[in-house]
Amino acid sequence: MADRGRGFLAPLAGWLERHAQTFVASLGRLARAPFGTALTLGVIGIALALPASLQLVVQNARIASSGWQSALDLSVYLQPRLPEHDATQLAERIAARADVASARFVSAAEGLAEFRRWSGLGPALDALQDNPLPAMIVVRPRVAEGSGDVAAVERLAQALRPLPGVDQVQLDTEWVRRFAAILETLRHAAALFAALLGLAVLMIVGNTVRLDIDARRAEIEVVKLVGGSDGFVRRPFLYGGLWYGLGGAVVGWLLVEGLALSLAGPVGRIAAAYGSAFTLQGLGLQASLALLGSGTALGWLGAFVSATRHLRDIEPGHED
Repeated sequence: MADRGRGFLAPLAGWLERHAQTFVASLGRLARAPFGTALTLGVIGIALALPASLQLVVQNARIASSGWQSALDLSVYLQPRLPEHDATQLAERIAARADVASARFVSAAEGLAEFRRWSGLGPALDALQDNPLPAMIVVRPRVAEGSGDVAAVERLAQALRPLPGVDQVQLDTEWVRRFAAILETLRHAAALFAALLGLAVLMIVGNTVRLDIDARRAEIEVVKLVGGSDGFVRRPFLYGGLWYGLGGAVVGWLLVEGLALSLAGPVGRIAAAYGSAFTLQGLGLQASLALLGSGTALGWLGAFVSATRHLRDIEPGHED
């Protein structure tokens, strides 16, 4: 039984050893041509950084819009002669709804004091004999954070208007709807750019591998002459494409993170000017792994397609 296990592990160990040798040797081959390798990695990195940067914009816009809950608040203005006891009960009734996160009653006096504090019209308000502001209930809908579910908020407003004691329900969600549409457009644009530039990466790696195959044509013919299969000959080119993809992805990640770092200060100052604590975020772990993984996969795929296509045309003693 032990002999059978060793008999199974020996070929596997040999296979892993051959692949490990090719893996390291392909990296050494790239290192022996540093200038050309750097140019290729730079082009791949820029191609991958463009859609990643657009995704970074969308990601930070969603983070910045996480305060939409306050923007989606409804102002439920109450009838002028509604007793405060009834208004408080109405606020509790609204707060008990499943689609409401909170409902806060604001008396006419509190509303006037808040308006005085924010408007700077204190002397003008002192000249008024009566308080012109009605009592109100500030209703915060229960929506997913940053989702901007405007339709749900509008349905809630329609449900609150017929309630006894309600005079008017006001909400201003049009700008939220437009901003959500812009974000969705940017998200689709990022996906489109990712597809187009992913194709560009395939072409870059494929052409680089083709040139490498042409430069090593004589070596490939000798390997095939002594019995080397296309799979054996293709292996170092596949690992070379993998290194190109991974290296280009690392360059792209550095470009995007450098861009985020350079803009963090100006964006923070703009946010502070508007009273926000927002700070520009980088790609994060998940997006970074996606960038590195997609770059590696594109490099391997480009090398596979190119090597498979061109190695078929190379046979010992055959001249094009």
